[in-house]
Amino acid sequence: MKTKLLITTLALAASTSAFAQGFNTAQNASGFKGPTQTISTVQQVLSADVFNDDMPVTLTGNIKASLGGEMYLFTDATGEITVEIDHDKWLNQTATPETKVQLIGEIDKEKSGTKVDTKIDVDTLRVL
Repeated sequence: MKTKLLITTLALAASTSAFAQGFNTAQNASGFKGPTQTISTVQQVLSADVFNDDMPVTLTGNIKASLGGEMYLFTDATGEITVEIDHDKWLNQTATPETKVQLIGEIDKEKSGTKVDTKIDVDTLRVL
């Protein structure tokens, strides 16, 4: 009886391991690989349709001012926009209005009546 149990357990372990390996190939290990529609300028963000909430953005420019709390005024060659940078996203980096930065995040659009408030929720901040 113990031998049958041991053989069954070993067979199950071997088949489970082989089954799991089928899902751990490099081809299946991650999600979509290909072109994405990332917005890269403030002008594109501001002209994006209200339904493009949460669309990814990668902006390069300068943080011109602190607006209080975690809110900042960001500017690039095409315009300016409010960005929200959580304190933990700074990662001991320092920026001045003259420092070039790259912000990676998503559009955050909130509609209140006929007014649409657009800002960027920053996931990653890189001082360049």
